[in-house]
Amino acid sequence: MPYLDSNIFIYPVLYRAESQAQAKKAKEILAKIENGTLPACTSTLTWDEVVWVVKKNMGREEAVNQGRKLLGFPNLEFISVDNSIVSRAQKLMEKYPLNPRDAIHVASALEKRIKEIISEDSELDVIKEIKRTTF
Repeated sequence: MPYLDSNIFIYPVLYRAESQAQAKKAKEILAKIENGTLPACTSTLTWDEVVWVVKKNMGREEAVNQGRKLLGFPNLEFISVDNSIVSRAQKLMEKYPLNPRDAIHVASALEKRIKEIISEDSELDVIKEIKRTTF
């Protein structure tokens, strides 16, 4: 089961699949999750990131709509960010040059013993404990 970074949910909302390769690939991955052929998980932090980026780019109404869609996304498991995950994120930031949100995403995956993260964030490539797959 892969861990999904927030950008896999953001690309199809902000960009047209017909003109943006990552948006098209993200839509294909999300379709596999939706139809149950690819189980996946993400952090509750993803909801915050998706809603924030959509609000900034498309307005509050669309942000609320996308937040609702994300929370109801079929076959997607949400990992709650708790003290254990934040503590692990802190240790990851001490070890690697990560931003806090990226550290929380990686810590969330590692907490569930997930070794693959699907993300467009190349800064995750330095982390030895997890493998980044692009979309």
